[in-house]
Amino acid sequence: MASRMLSLAALWLAVTPALSAVSNCTIETFQAFLDANGTNARVVYARHYAENSTFVNPNITSGVNPTELPAACAIQVNATTDVNTHFSFGVFFPDTWNQRFFHAAQEGEDINWVDMAVGLRYGFAAVATDTGHTGSDMDGVWWKNPESINDWAWRANHLTSVLGKFLVESFYGQKPKYNYFAGCSTGGRQAMKETQKFPLDYDGVIAACPAWWTTHQQLYNLKQTTFQAPKGSAHTIPMEMFAIIGAETIRQCDPQDGLVDNIISDPLGCNFDYLPLLCTETKNTSCLTGPQLETLHKIYDDWVETNQTFVYAHSLYGSEVMWNESGVFGNGSAGNEDTQLWYPRQILGLANFTAQDLDYSLVQYAEQTDPGNSSADDYDLSEFYRHGAKLIQYHGHSDAIVPPGIGLYYRDHLAATVAPQGIDIDDFYRLFLIPGMEHCYHTPSTMNAPWYIAGPTQASTLSPSLHSVPGYQDAKHDVLLALVNWVENGVAPEYIIGSNFNSSVDFSASTIDKQRPICAYPKVAQYVGSGDINDAANFACKSLY
Repeated sequence: MASRMLSLAALWLAVTPALSAVSNCTIETFQAFLDANGTNARVVYARHYAENSTFVNPNITSGVNPTELPAACAIQVNATTDVNTHFSFGVFFPDTWNQRFFHAAQEGEDINWVDMAVGLRYGFAAVATDTGHTGSDMDGVWWKNPESINDWAWRANHLTSVLGKFLVESFYGQKPKYNYFAGCSTGGRQAMKETQKFPLDYDGVIAACPAWWTTHQQLYNLKQTTFQAPKGSAHTIPMEMFAIIGAETIRQCDPQDGLVDNIISDPLGCNFDYLPLLCTETKNTSCLTGPQLETLHKIYDDWVETNQTFVYAHSLYGSEVMWNESGVFGNGSAGNEDTQLWYPRQILGLANFTAQDLDYSLVQYAEQTDPGNSSADDYDLSEFYRHGAKLIQYHGHSDAIVPPGIGLYYRDHLAATVAPQGIDIDDFYRLFLIPGMEHCYHTPSTMNAPWYIAGPTQASTLSPSLHSVPGYQDAKHDVLLALVNWVENGVAPEYIIGSNFNSSVDFSASTIDKQRPICAYPKVAQYVGSGDINDAANFACKSLY
């Protein structure tokens, strides 16, 4: 039935604003709303953008300016909390509104206007916050105030949700019918934090590649830098070997998933033999010595401490290209170590901490203190479930920064926590593991996997004017539309079709050369045995275990 598959066109349940979008897009209009509500906030920017405009805000110093906007009013608000800290947020009010509210998580620097604009293109009123500071989380001295850490961890997002909805209701004369939140990486952590701490804020949430376990995640990324240190040691794997290791993982793991196509569809199930990489008497170049092989074992193994205490999940086979791109295993580089020291030094307050000081006691200390209560490690989503809300989580198999095993860890603990309450996680939760996708977006050139499932982060990464999937703007191909379809029509996504563009500049239907279903875990897309392997119709979701 047509009603069971949401398309982008079906989103447009237009509402005429209670106020004229053009003439009332002023600082005075929105300041009056806030003053009447007794809110301690100041509107510092308001401008109406005609259709196809480029967004330009003089109050921001970084980020990407979205282009080809729908006609909309844009405002920025500087707010003060009850504990006298400060944060800013922005709002897009579309001239033609579809009665939905969208919150784009802060994923990089400042207010995430470019992902707000993605939500705007779907017809949503959209908000985002800077979480209380400008620039990178690693920059500045914002963290010196413990209450500012709370803003960063959760408070600014929640208050932006509350104030954003209030302004939308004030402007349009009615509340949003449905509320959605999405983010990737630390933005994915923010998304999960909302489901846990404020389960009534949103009806649908996308947590992409979420770095949810802050007290472990940040120290794991520091741990990664120690595998190769100190630089030039006998155990240090030369960076040029990463590509050779990656080629070997594809050679061994690709056929094991049943289809030779340069894509490792099931790295978790790959039986990998390390010995072809080992230097021998007759093979002494483009190979690994015994100590270097030990380093590789560390990279591919979970971080486990005494008595099999699990700390963090490992990088998977097929993530090797990202080892160079992200620098996580950058040959003991002091620069990369310094970057990863921001959490123990700034957030944990250990100013003189060095990478050499890292041991399990620091993980324990981080867990005990958890500044800002930033970890999204509450597994009891029963209230979120009873609210009728839905959560989609996804990870990339080729992600070396937030490996997908940590998503499986959360899934297992979520299920174990709510099952005694008579709740089946399949009723409100889906996990998708995307073959060949790196951290949040992109795929190694060695794979060219169909990773693109749209949504805010992915679309804005490719183009500041893109949204959804050109030529395939429906719930089968678009993760945000899949979420909306589940929330509003009760149709849970069993798979989402990933796409790959063969162009780096033209993101249109004509440049999509490969599509494949990405199945809800624990199922994996398997080739049916005949037909074009670049056509999603020739794959079926099947359980491998």
